[in-house]
This record gives sequence, structure tokens and C-alpha cells, in this order.
Amino acid sequence: MKLKLNIEDMTGEFFEDTRLLGLVAPVKNYQFCWQLNSRLRFDFRINNEIEIQLTRKQRKYYFGVYEYREPSATLQHFLYNNQFDGEYLLPEFKHLDFLWLLKGDVVPDENLQLLMNSIRGMPGVQLVMELAQEKIKNKGHLIF
Repeated sequence: MKLKLNIEDMTGEFFEDTRLLGLVAPVKNYQFCWQLNSRLRFDFRINNEIEIQLTRKQRKYYFGVYEYREPSATLQHFLYNNQFDGEYLLPEFKHLDFLWLLKGDVVPDENLQLLMNSIRGMPGVQLVMELAQEKIKNKGHLIF
């Protein structure tokens, strides 16, 4: 008997109660996280255990993931690098530098708007937008 992994179920579960932002900020990931931590009082840290590894054209590509857990809530923030060495984590959004996933708790629209406005006010940030989940073709690439 063969067991088949149902990626669709897994994806649905992973993305339940999540919000996803796309950011254009042509700065190095560690510099961007440092700015978020110092200006907006986050505490993003690289989490090498959930780094995303994709193999394309017989080559491995590594997309770093930074993580921040809100101290008094179940909400977690994950900041993904969308580019590595000319490849993209989400090829349908090649113009984006970072993807910001909010997961673990419901994020009301007004809270998301406040966050987006705070990020927009940072130097080097050119665009912040919410990504509609239906538009993401390669959602499975974000699962760690």
C-alpha cells in the first residue's frame, strides 16, 4: 500500500488564519531585520531550522527565514527572503524582495494596516502590499 501526502490539505492547514505581505525593499536581509528590530521594536532572528531549500536545474537554492514570536500572544511573524542567487521562492512575485507571513492568530484588518504603514515608513522600503492567497501559485514553497 502506498501512502500519498496530500499537499493541498497540508497547505490549507498551514495557511489557516494567516496574512501574507509582499515587500519591495532592495536591502540585505540582515540589514532589513536590524531596521525592523530597532525601529519597530520587533525581535526577528534567523531560524536556520526552517530555512527553505528548493532544487531547480540540479542546483540547491536556500531562502532564509527570520522569525519573531510576539511575547504575550500566539502570533508569529516569519520574514522570508524571496530571492537567492537569481531564483525566487515565489516566482509569480519576482518583483518582491521579502514575504512577511503572520501566523498563529487572527490579525484584524486595522492591525495589519498599522503594521503596513509602519513598514512603509522605513528607509529603503518601496512597496508593502497584502498578497491574496488565491493568487499564490507556489504556496507550498512557504511551508517549513
